[in-house]
Amino acid sequence: MELRFIFLVFCAMTLCMSCSKDEPDEKPEDEKEIVGIEGISFENYPRVDGSTSTNPLNFIIAGKLLGVEYEWVRGALGYDVNFNWSELSGSFIHKIWCSQTHGSIINLIDCIEHIEIDQRDLIIVARKMSADERDYAQEKGISLIETPIALDALDFIVNPQNTVNSLTVKEIQDIYLGNITNWKEVGGADEVIIPFIRNANSGSQEMMNAIVMNNAGMPDWEVSYADELSIYSMFSVYEELLRHPNAICFTPHYYKEFMFRDVFGAYSPKTIAINDILPDKNSIKSQTYPFVAPVYVSIRDDLDKESMAYSLYQWIQTDAGKEAIEESGYVPN
Repeated sequence: MELRFIFLVFCAMTLCMSCSKDEPDEKPEDEKEIVGIEGISFENYPRVDGSTSTNPLNFIIAGKLLGVEYEWVRGALGYDVNFNWSELSGSFIHKIWCSQTHGSIINLIDCIEHIEIDQRDLIIVARKMSADERDYAQEKGISLIETPIALDALDFIVNPQNTVNSLTVKEIQDIYLGNITNWKEVGGADEVIIPFIRNANSGSQEMMNAIVMNNAGMPDWEVSYADELSIYSMFSVYEELLRHPNAICFTPHYYKEFMFRDVFGAYSPKTIAINDILPDKNSIKSQTYPFVAPVYVSIRDDLDKESMAYSLYQWIQTDAGKEAIEESGYVPN
């Protein structure tokens, strides 16, 4: 009788241990819930803005926090993330804006209490303020808090027929300083190099000045785009490279790989390796690619710490925010 009792107790203990062992400690990865912001809604969602290349991230963040379905869609100028706007209230349509880098920074500096479409509470952009923008902020008596949240890179792209596959950092600098003027000097064809640049204060131009040219200055070449407005479009850079087989220009890596993708198919510009290293997720994360640049979330330093915009600013820096950043295609900081 005693042996039978001991045997039953042993079986019960074994069963309990087995049950305890089989019970997962946490939800599987695909069932984990994104931690949100208490009280956030369509009505009180902050007015956000950003550069062309950070627009998908702004929509993914809003989609997760508001429980709205979103998807990558292809438009006339490439891919972007968007909502089904027919399911949203008309008042929400102006909450997420894309004024490009310079425009969004100015909108944040000019932000005031009453709601205006062009004035913003928070922006996600591919760079810090330029010297001109800092001067403007000082004139207004405004300071910005610029916090790095992700990593991007500056790619150098050429016509797909160009036979040059890699350049050194110094060769890139010399091309843009006018010291190297022919592709044969760097192992290519005997053709004059056309080094395109962007307009001042554009995100990619300021990245070029800061991380490639070390703020040493660049010649103010005239950019021969098709019309006055297209100079403000990254898409026009790609068109220009197709029209000029001997040209070279630069672009945010994220824009090229996620937003431009296969728009031109086999005619898409070719990315040049720098010091024999191509930009990709691994070389950007390890920063072995020479031209890696932070992506910033920026707010005004006088932003109310109890506001929903400040809560969003904090949330973007959490693990949940980093999941949204990684889902967008950026490398979390």
